[in-house]
Amino acid sequence: MMLFKLSLKNIQKSFKDYAIYFFTLILGVSIFYVFNAIESQTIMMDISASTYEIIKLMTQMLNGVSVFVSLVLGLLVIYASQFLIKRRNKEFGVYLTLGMSKRKISMILFFETLFIGIISLVVGLMIGVGLSQLMSLLVSNMFEANMTKFAFIFSAKAFGKTVLYFSIMYLLVMIFNTFTVNKCRLIDLLYASKKSETVKMKNPILCIVVFIISACVLGRAYYMVTGGIEAMSYSSMMLVVMAMGAFGTFFLFWSLSGLLLKIFMSLKKTYYKGLNSFTLRQASSKINTAVISMTLISLMLFVTICVLSSALSIKNSMNANITELAPVDVELSKNYNVVSDQYHNYTVAQMEDSKVPIKETMDKLDFDMNAYFTDTVDLNLYATNELTLRDSLGNYITDAEAAYPALAYDDAEMIIRLSDYNKLAKLYNLEQLTLNDNQYAIAANFEASVELHNNALATKPSITLLGKSYEPKYEKCKMGFVDIASNRTNIGLFVVPDDAVNDSIRIKNIIVANYNTDTEKGKEEIEDKLVSLDTPETESMTVLNLSTRLLIVEGSTGLGALVTFIGLYLGIIFLISSAALLALKELSESSDNKERFQMIRKLGADEKMINRALFRQIGIFFLFPLLVAIIHSIFGIKFCNYILATFGNDQMLPSIVMTAAFLIVIYGGYFIITYLCSKNIIRE
Repeated sequence: MMLFKLSLKNIQKSFKDYAIYFFTLILGVSIFYVFNAIESQTIMMDISASTYEIIKLMTQMLNGVSVFVSLVLGLLVIYASQFLIKRRNKEFGVYLTLGMSKRKISMILFFETLFIGIISLVVGLMIGVGLSQLMSLLVSNMFEANMTKFAFIFSAKAFGKTVLYFSIMYLLVMIFNTFTVNKCRLIDLLYASKKSETVKMKNPILCIVVFIISACVLGRAYYMVTGGIEAMSYSSMMLVVMAMGAFGTFFLFWSLSGLLLKIFMSLKKTYYKGLNSFTLRQASSKINTAVISMTLISLMLFVTICVLSSALSIKNSMNANITELAPVDVELSKNYNVVSDQYHNYTVAQMEDSKVPIKETMDKLDFDMNAYFTDTVDLNLYATNELTLRDSLGNYITDAEAAYPALAYDDAEMIIRLSDYNKLAKLYNLEQLTLNDNQYAIAANFEASVELHNNALATKPSITLLGKSYEPKYEKCKMGFVDIASNRTNIGLFVVPDDAVNDSIRIKNIIVANYNTDTEKGKEEIEDKLVSLDTPETESMTVLNLSTRLLIVEGSTGLGALVTFIGLYLGIIFLISSAALLALKELSESSDNKERFQMIRKLGADEKMINRALFRQIGIFFLFPLLVAIIHSIFGIKFCNYILATFGNDQMLPSIVMTAAFLIVIYGGYFIITYLCSKNIIRE
């Protein structure tokens, strides 16, 4: 009973020491509950069966992510508890001196961890339950669901999972605390605060050499994810760039920790002004002794910025492009004259079906296109080994191979007749083209391919089809596409005069159309009839493919929501972990440096000067890894833009602003709490 009361008094007495600990635990609990309660929030939404399946898949993936998140939070909680033990070394030393056994000290820590766990769980779950109601609004907005059934929802499943996962974390903390206390020696506990870390002055020449090398390594990595981006299509190159970034960041911190103090010491007016000498030596000492942790934190912040910026932009970008890139209700397509091979084990019926047009196949399936479709455009695509990507680039091929070594230059390009393209362009509200008998044009909407072809068109390359030569009509690509989709995937479509191709090189038949009704219910009925044709029996009979606007909307919405929620989940957890690690490291340093600040007071420094020095010291420690992460993120986001080009990346700026807001609120919040707690520590 005495140990129980002592534990309660310790928590009350040391609440300011536990502020960061409580803040981190409460944030972790609330966020964990919110993302695991998403499945329960869908109960009150009026959504279709396919949308429900998408949400079900999303929650399954979030469950998997939660395991990883719990591991990250568990390590963070263990690290935080070790800081608190270090903070109280002298207290435990006094307990041992007074005759208390290590087992009883372990029991005190057990009760303290239990109380802290219960308090953080209760408060975190209360906040999480409230935030989950707001999350339900976000989910409904993502899936454009009807919220007429909106009601307060408490997720028992999320509650149970949160309690279980965090109970396991606290149990591990108790085990680690017991182990830490049992291996402590009395003299180490009593004189831990007397130990100080010396600032090791590194060889400045070596630091300069290492700095230059690390800057070159990072510069090369930056180039590989921007200028040499095509090489990144190889997974091995991705690993190389990641390794270069990690090692470059580590040695950047290592070299700067030795250079910064030397540089400021040479600026005597700045160095000896006020408490700058004390502040800079302390900051240099911290960076010098925390190179690995600073590297880890900077890389975590870099991942956080890139993940949040990309995840928040995908959903808006995809939805913004649906109207533009899915301008009709339905698209039917099939390949001509397919043959069975090791990759596509086509049946005899499928190979026979590939010899006839789509309309004949639909008649066999008892679907009357004239009754259900309007604005119908029937067209063909062609391809020949006479026109490969290499052939189309002309004199630019040498530069292209150097800039984009991973492209398949010997693949045949897609070709379409001018009359077919113009019928399609009229329906899609695209620019219609005109060509002479010896001219061609290129239509594309994939940004990287547009740039590639524009560079080639500047050299006016000629192409040859069926023995006849054709010159480019336009100096640049025209924005255009055939396949309806919610992304930008047309890498190049060659528009040629009608007599430039014939059926001998025809490879694909496509029909695009609108449904012959203006009502949503009528469109859904036609959609259901089309989808009902997709059975195992019909799949074995035909190579016909179906794409519809409604299916594209549901698919893009689901993918956008999936990426957004996983990105938010991981991004926020990584941000909390990075900030908490910095905060705990700084609080530990403030605890160790308490006597140094007392000495400065005795030398005549007032509280205002000391607080300013402490603020700058903590500011440098928080700002340094963030600045490195932001520099990394500039190039990381460029790489993300390239990857997201198929979705359209026009919505990146708002997502970057939102990411900055997360950084200011969470990272800035940890900075302020750290400063206030540190100020209290050095006043003791």
